[in-house]
Amino acid sequence: MRRSDREITDLFEIQQILDKTKTLHLGLFDEGYPYIVPLHYGYELKDGSLTFYMHGAREGHKLDLIRSNPNVCVELDCDIELISGGEVPCNYGSTYSSVIARGKAELVTDEAEKIHGLNLLMKHQTGHTFEFDSRMAASVAVIKVTADSYTAKARKK
Repeated sequence: MRRSDREITDLFEIQQILDKTKTLHLGLFDEGYPYIVPLHYGYELKDGSLTFYMHGAREGHKLDLIRSNPNVCVELDCDIELISGGEVPCNYGSTYSSVIARGKAELVTDEAEKIHGLNLLMKHQTGHTFEFDSRMAASVAVIKVTADSYTAKARKK
C-alpha cells in the first residue's frame, strides 16, 4: 500500500467500515474486460477471515462469469465527503474509508449455508433477523466470496 499512513489494520476498525457500508462492488472477469456489479451483502469476520454473502437471480451474466472464473475482487467504501481546496483545484480531495478484498466466489448450493448467508445479508441490511424456509432459499442464488486477502484504508478530516 503506497499510503501506509492511511492503512487500517485494526480488525475492529475494519468491521466498522463493513458495518457502515451497505453496498459492495463485485469485480469479475468478463473476457478481456472487468465487469463490476453493485450488490447488497452480509459478511462474517472471524479470527481475521473475511467472508461475504450476496444474493440475486438464479441465472444471469454474473453467475456465468463466476462459473467461468471464480477469482474476484470486492470493493466497499463509505464516509465520502469533499475536502475543499478553496481557489486551488489541486488542493481538493475527499475523506473516505474503504476495504478491498481478493478471493474466490462460489455459488452456494447447500440449503443451510444459503439460509445462513441470507440471514447475514438481511441482518446487515436491515438490522433484523428473519425466518427463511426452503422455498425462499431455493428462489435465489447465493454467492459466497471467501477473501484470500484484504486491505483497509481511510482518509479522515
